Amino acid sequence: MLTRRNMIKTTAAITAANAFSIGGGARAQSADMTIGYIADFPNASVLAIAEDQKLWEAEGITPSVKVFTNGPIQIQAMGAGSLNFGTIGPGALWLPASGRAKVIGVNDIGFSDRVIVQSGINSIADLKGKKVGVPQGTSGDMILRMALTKAGMTIGDIQVVPMDPATVVSAFTSKQIDGAGIWYPLIDTIKPRVPDMKELASNQDFYPQTSFINTFVARNEIVQENPDLVKTFLRVMKKAMDYRAANLERSIQITTAFLNAPADATEKVARSRKMLTAKELDDFTKDGTVNKWLSDFNKMFQEFGTVKDPLPPEQFYTADLFTGA
Repeated sequence: MLTRRNMIKTTAAITAANAFSIGGGARAQSADMTIGYIADFPNASVLAIAEDQKLWEAEGITPSVKVFTNGPIQIQAMGAGSLNFGTIGPGALWLPASGRAKVIGVNDIGFSDRVIVQSGINSIADLKGKKVGVPQGTSGDMILRMALTKAGMTIGDIQVVPMDPATVVSAFTSKQIDGAGIWYPLIDTIKPRVPDMKELASNQDFYPQTSFINTFVARNEIVQENPDLVKTFLRVMKKAMDYRAANLERSIQITTAFLNAPADATEKVARSRKMLTAKELDDFTKDGTVNKWLSDFNKMFQEFGTVKDPLPPEQFYTADLFTGA
């Protein structure tokens, strides 16, 4: 969960496990349907549903599905030619923005990030000059900057204390910091120890203008050489998203079994997400909302120093393939 959020370039070796085949008999194009995912609800649920509902069989496809620890490693695998499709969180979007892969669709939206503060602090403006812990280059960093901007402030108006996520928890609990940009389920660990803490900002405050999206990505070459395969992948994912939006309880059960994960943990993550339907995402694509979301991330990546000159969304989001699937 935590490494998925990291926007710093990952140079670790590609690690893939739990490779398996799903569905019915193999077809000619099945060999190209190699899919990576992160082992959490938003990224695994669509694949769990596709298996359970036999959506691949309906397309005559037997995919090869592999679990990865984060988004950047999936895109590294794409660069090596060993993976054609993947699911990544917002922190890894700088890689498509750098031309390393294509975004081919939005999966869901996360609402788990917060700006939290100690008792006695009542507004973002009250954080002026205060110590705020944040894992830099993460969605916690993003929500903090957005909340400051909304309050007419900048990162320079507070004392930023860079720290890893676990340290944010201990520092906030021991009141060494006044506030933090952090996310659930880590906040669940803090709350019992600091019952009078407050939440001053949430992703939902900025939705839908800015949204912390998980996305489907594809290898550049597969988009160029086999757009029909991309549409097949997206058609299955859109059906799975519709099922998930209409049957959340069942989707949690399916995904819990798929991941062999604790049911309560899967449910907590699931309920911190915005599950979108294919039609909603088609509409958000056609009216430019998705490109606006991606543009917002581009600006943040530039501010963080992650990407100097990101590509415009029109050059790395394949909107026509998504709406045409």
